[in-house]
Amino acid sequence: MPVYCHAKAVASGVERIWEREVEEEDLAPQTLRPKPLDLDSLSIEALNEYIDELEGEIERVRAAIAAKESWRGEAESFFKS
Repeated sequence: MPVYCHAKAVASGVERIWEREVEEEDLAPQTLRPKPLDLDSLSIEALNEYIDELEGEIERVRAAIAAKESWRGEAESFFKS
């Protein structure tokens, strides 16, 4: 079932309003989790490689969290001043 989204923007002092038809499922939040792998079909070597890939991804996510926490701390201290 189509849903209508209304948008309003002001650019160069001119206000523009438009309407766009979108599908309801397009408005649903997107999940970030991929479908799990079928581990039964992987060899021991492939499973160990998969673990290495996942550990690398975990480190990347931890670094992103640390960076965001740092930015948040800097922003909080800026607004406290």
